Parts: sequence; structure tokens; C-alpha cells
Amino acid sequence: MTASTLAVTDSATMLRRNLRRMRRYPSLTLFIAGIPVVLLLLFVYVFGGTMGAGLGTPLGGREGYLAYVVPGILVITVAGAGQGTAISMAMDITEGIVTRFRTMAISRTSVLVGHVIGSVIQSMLALAIVVGVAVLIGFRPATGPLEWLAATGILALAALAIAWLCVAMGLASGSVETASNMPMFLVLLPLLGSGFVPTDSMPDGLSWFADNQPFTPVIETVRGLLMGTPVGDSWLIAIAWCLGLSAVAALWAVRQYDRRSLR
Repeated sequence: MTASTLAVTDSATMLRRNLRRMRRYPSLTLFIAGIPVVLLLLFVYVFGGTMGAGLGTPLGGREGYLAYVVPGILVITVAGAGQGTAISMAMDITEGIVTRFRTMAISRTSVLVGHVIGSVIQSMLALAIVVGVAVLIGFRPATGPLEWLAATGILALAALAIAWLCVAMGLASGSVETASNMPMFLVLLPLLGSGFVPTDSMPDGLSWFADNQPFTPVIETVRGLLMGTPVGDSWLIAIAWCLGLSAVAALWAVRQYDRRSLR
């Protein structure tokens, strides 16, 4: 077998390990989906009437705000999954299982790839729960299967970037507690973007940050695809951000893993 074939086989083995852990602890996936669901219900039913009236959309009111806020909630779901990824990576480091893996004839990156792909799958499951709740309370996308598929692809790319970043954070942290805190800023970024209000309603400095941070083009792309509004070049910027962050974070993660191998 070639080295690349062995790497794929080893990564699949590590992925199965992470999927078994996910099946053994389904409460983690429910927790990842639970916070976005609470935020969705809070913003729609408490603030939705007032905030929807200020959007100036054809639907208006609570129904209009529901359509507006769902893409932001979906991105928060993806961001929130990163905390569990960082924790599980830190647990493997602190409990010594990675040291045991290093004594085995397996690909050195397979441990990282198993965590990353497992995290993306967990994010997709959590997204399905959040979308289900959104549909139950009245969310009605205005587009077809192709647009849904494209929106899912953008969210999967965002999940991939966050997974690599949080795997690197888990490796860089000195403890599980630190790993649980490091990714928390990711959940705040959609709040400081276009997830809940238009960026042009913010003060100038904050509006500039909101327009130029990674999550805003992802949110705008998903919103346009699901609601049938113009996407513009948001999709291209979103893909560039996701692929760029994935590459940088993957290099950081591999470097951290190799550094720990030398200890």
C-alpha cells in the first residue's frame, strides 16, 4: 500500500473512533444544537416583532425577522461545535492516548483528520436539528434543492475551517479547561456581523469590522441562497475565507502536533 492509501485508511480508522465517541455521548450534539435553538426562540419571540419591523423587508414583523436571523443562528451552531472539538482534542493529549498512537505505525496526521471530519459531521447533525426547529416555528425558505445544497456546502466549508482551528487550539492549550475557553470568541463573531442586524445599522468602526470579518460573507451567502435574495460576491469571499482559514489552521495544527511529538 502506498503512503497516501495508508494515510486515508488510518484517517478512516480515527474517524470511526470519533464517531463511536459521538454515538456514546449524543448529549454533546444535542448541547451544541441546544444553545442556538434557545437563541433562535429568544430572538424571534422576544425581540422579533420589534426588530423585524425595523428591517424593512416585505414580510416584516416576527415572520420577517425569523427569515433574517436563521442564517446567523446556523453559523453560530457551526461556531459552537468548535468548543467540543477543542475539548476532545485536549482530552486525547492530556489522557495520553495520542502518545500511545505515536508508538503505532499510523499516519501522523490521521489523528487530526479524524477529529476534523468527526467535528464536521457533528456540526451537520446539529444544523439539521436547528433547521428542523426553525421550520417548526415558521421558517419557510424561498428556494429549491440546489440552493439548499449550495448553502449546506458553504456551511460545511465553514465547519471545516472551524474544526481545523479548534483542533489546533486543543493542541496548543495546556489543559481541557483552557481548551474549552479558547474557542468561545468564535460564537461572538456572528453577533458582531450581519447575523442579527444589518451591518449598516452599526457605528462606523463596528460596521467596518462586521463587513470584513470571516462570518459575515458566510451568513450573507446562506441568507441569499435560502431566501432567494442576491448573493453578489459574498459566496466567493466566503469560500476564500473558509479555505484560507482551513489551510492556515491545518498548518498550525500539524506544527503543534509535531512539537508535542518531540517532547
